[in-house]
Amino acid sequence: MKPSLKGNMIDQWNGFKRRHFKIEGCDAWVVEPEQPLPGKPWSWCMEFPDAFTERCAAPDLLAKGFHHAHISVGNTFGCPGALRHFDAFYAVVRELGLAPKVALIGISRGGLYAYRWAAENPEKVAVIYGDAPVCDFKSWPAGRGKVVGSKGDWADLIRYYRFKDEAEALAYQGNPIDILQPLAKAGVALIHVVGDADEVVPVVENSDIIETRYRQLGGEIKVIHRPGVGHHPHGLDDSTPVVDFIVSHTVKPELRSLAR
Repeated sequence: MKPSLKGNMIDQWNGFKRRHFKIEGCDAWVVEPEQPLPGKPWSWCMEFPDAFTERCAAPDLLAKGFHHAHISVGNTFGCPGALRHFDAFYAVVRELGLAPKVALIGISRGGLYAYRWAAENPEKVAVIYGDAPVCDFKSWPAGRGKVVGSKGDWADLIRYYRFKDEAEALAYQGNPIDILQPLAKAGVALIHVVGDADEVVPVVENSDIIETRYRQLGGEIKVIHRPGVGHHPHGLDDSTPVVDFIVSHTVKPELRSLAR
């Protein structure tokens, strides 16, 4: 029997009905469009679902018939334990009838969550939308590049990943920049939005490396640069370029006219 969200708390999220539930003790929710597209495509914001929401595509995708979802695993940097919660969440959402391939949204440190789960589950991902995404935790929060980083977050990351010490963390080869091959092989499309003046998550240490390596692997990637913009605000004044990219990689050509 398929799970049901009936009886769970319902509220509104950016004008759409949202149903809350729990998975493995984690708060989770699914937002429903007024008219779902055939096949029920969906987006999944990995972290910060309420940050710069209007600028980061999700409400516009909902308006086109996508579902939108989130599970809260806390500030855990895409660690192995968080990925197991993501596995459980995906299984439940699939049983609710949503599409087998999802569009992941990785905002800032959410990039770690998105890429690390996608690399373990490339057949379940159609698109990754990274917005000023952290793609190498040696850059942030470790601060081993051109920025200071965050000492508190770095200590937390080492603890959540259960590294024995900092040296083991710095030698780790499971950052997004290291695990692109399975994504390219599976045909996962990437789109990044970056501020060229970002002094928190420098583009040269993160998205630039992803772009170069993904192209070398034969993968599809589009990067939208915002000259003179820092880490904030995330997203775009008009999210149409991101929305169109996601739609083009998740909705069958014959059905795209319905997502207008």
